[in-house]
Amino acid sequence: MCRWAAYLGEAVFLEDIVTAPCHSLIAQSHCAQEAKSPTNGDGFGLAWYGDRPEPGLYRDILPAWSDPNLKSLCRQIRSSLFLAHVRASTGGATSRMNCHPFTAGRWSFMHNGQIGGFERIRRALENSLSDAGFAQREGTTDSELFFLLMIDEGLSGDPEGAVLRATSRVMDASRRAGFEPALRLTAALSDGESLHAVRYATDAHAPTLYTSAFGNGGGRCLMSEPFDRDGGDWQPIPPSSFVTITRDGMTIRPFAPEPVRLALAV
Repeated sequence: MCRWAAYLGEAVFLEDIVTAPCHSLIAQSHCAQEAKSPTNGDGFGLAWYGDRPEPGLYRDILPAWSDPNLKSLCRQIRSSLFLAHVRASTGGATSRMNCHPFTAGRWSFMHNGQIGGFERIRRALENSLSDAGFAQREGTTDSELFFLLMIDEGLSGDPEGAVLRATSRVMDASRRAGFEPALRLTAALSDGESLHAVRYATDAHAPTLYTSAFGNGGGRCLMSEPFDRDGGDWQPIPPSSFVTITRDGMTIRPFAPEPVRLALAV
């Protein structure tokens, strides 16, 4: 499983979360404490928002702990909203196109988890994409495909509803293929204004997610696991939750996907 961090608030240097703390995201890339595997060395990525509507994006296939460019960028870049991810592959080659975050227009998305039985439903889900969605497919991961499903489901106007509907499509595709859904979804997404996150699983093992206030300007951080267990007031996000963070505060709502019927392309 992967590790990730996201932040919204007053502009801070990316290093304040990604590289500098004692259990920073870089530290978690080779010594995670709450993941099935302590090593997340199959690439990394950053998506950050600045003066333009669309995010900047930097991804590479090196282990995050061994890339000096990443450390230099994090030391120099200030942002009020960013997503950062270190990857432990559950499927798909180690390539830039398969590294998170994924972006489309002003939206960015990253994921920790997996679609169980993906190889059995990948074709059905890809066939169900709109032509525009399929044209955006660059990599081979279940995470990127889930992002494109959300876009098809109206992400730009209804983020929470889009995640619910995309989740239902995946679960329905599993049932059509003859097996019970096995989905783990702890993900973050943003349009440059708000930061959203979901923690959900079809079993009792949703990947971990924590939140804490950060900085002096009302900022808030979301992380797979805390970067400093002694210095922050970290609170776990409950399973089956959808989180929205804005400049005005944070809300947490129940996340309960409804069954749907997947319309397969002929």
